[in-house]
Amino acid sequence: MEQRTFPAPSPGSTAPAPEPARAAPHVPPRTLRARRRRPAVIAMAVAMVAAGGLGGAVLYNSTGQRIAVLALARDVPAGQAVVAEDLVVARIASDPALRPLDAADRSRTIGLRASRDLRRGGLLLKADVTGESLVEPGQTVVGVAVKRTQVPATRLTPGTRILVVATPETGATVRTPETLAVKVIAVGKVDVDGSQVIDVALPVADGPKLAAWVSVGRLQVILAPRADGAAPAATPGASGGPTPAPSGSAA
Repeated sequence: MEQRTFPAPSPGSTAPAPEPARAAPHVPPRTLRARRRRPAVIAMAVAMVAAGGLGGAVLYNSTGQRIAVLALARDVPAGQAVVAEDLVVARIASDPALRPLDAADRSRTIGLRASRDLRRGGLLLKADVTGESLVEPGQTVVGVAVKRTQVPATRLTPGTRILVVATPETGATVRTPETLAVKVIAVGKVDVDGSQVIDVALPVADGPKLAAWVSVGRLQVILAPRADGAAPAATPGASGGPTPAPSGSAA
């Protein structure tokens, strides 16, 4: 192998210039790389904008098909008349399976009676209200003022059949108290002292009698027996008289 000898630089002479270093590979600036990726970002942005516009169109169309219907703002017991405060207008999507009353029927609905117990938040259907009166021809309505101890604990609702029993005076003995079968028309709110007024319908001829019972406050309200219930069998001797002796026995 050939060897070369270079003379040492003498004092005062300049050192030989070093060989030039190799140039580093060219790296494109960051901005250039970003520019190369920009078309993909733009395409993605365009796709997102298109999807958002499509979703907005669907939402707009669905909103445009909503209808205004009647809903319940509070509970309405069966038989009670519907008042303006019981109703509220709700907007729902049109659905053939749902047939609530239209908001335009609000004025015609007020004053009708609930055919069943209606709950707050539910939609009002045509079958939920009726215009039939609870008072039949030949009947009158009497308001019965009662205290908490004069009515059963079971909540009375319009249409319920009850019996109003005349309670005897203090010290009086009555074997069979008078009783009137009536039908509840409306139930008033309970006052702070526990009293309330119940409107009942009964034949016109019995109206004055019930009004007299109410005026003196001697009455008791009980639930009428069910129409399909069987009457209890009579017990021999239950009326207080002697029980007949069986045939052939000694008296």
